[in-house]
Amino acid sequence: MIGRLAGSTNNALLVAVGDGNEALPAVYKPIVGERPLFDFPDGTLAHREVAAFLVSEATGWGVVPPTVMRDGPYGAGMVQRWIEADPAADVVAMVVGDDPRLRPIALFDAVINNADRKGGHLLPMPDGHVFGVDHGVTFSLEPKLRTVLWGWEGEPLEPAERRALEGLRARLAADLGAALRPHLGTDEIDATRSRLEDLLAADVFPSPSPTWPALPWPPF
Repeated sequence: MIGRLAGSTNNALLVAVGDGNEALPAVYKPIVGERPLFDFPDGTLAHREVAAFLVSEATGWGVVPPTVMRDGPYGAGMVQRWIEADPAADVVAMVVGDDPRLRPIALFDAVINNADRKGGHLLPMPDGHVFGVDHGVTFSLEPKLRTVLWGWEGEPLEPAERRALEGLRARLAADLGAALRPHLGTDEIDATRSRLEDLLAADVFPSPSPTWPALPWPPF
């Protein structure tokens, strides 16, 4: 244990994870520290974070840092590798300018039904790659996509994006579906498959829901 991350609503902790020879910084979010939400079942946010990582890996986009479930000092919880973002990167400018590096994250969020993609959840790296974090409010059965990344609304999917979604659909029916079962309900996995089908059928980036706020608050 190193300390608590100030401002976290779910008691996120900074920890060191290692094998005795090497230690890496990581974020640990114990299930017991999760704040109850009216629209997500209690005790499921850490599992949703792990599920988001599994989907990210299956797409090949590498959106989410390595994330696992572990039994820590305060019980079971999500453990995610700490990412040190590029301090010189201007995330606001990236979002406002529709930086193409954010395009796969926008599509990823549509797949996992991310209800809270704030600008502060985007971590640009010195090598140009961009990670996304804080995926606890995802995979809802109801349409809840709420994000600052609407710059590609209605734009056609590129061939590589379509291939990634088609590959994800195939893996949901095989190894990925099995890997998600400890973390999501069967109905939530089915809903993810339905969102994939809808994205592929429309062949464009989604538009905001008329019944749900389009932007998170605060946006950054």
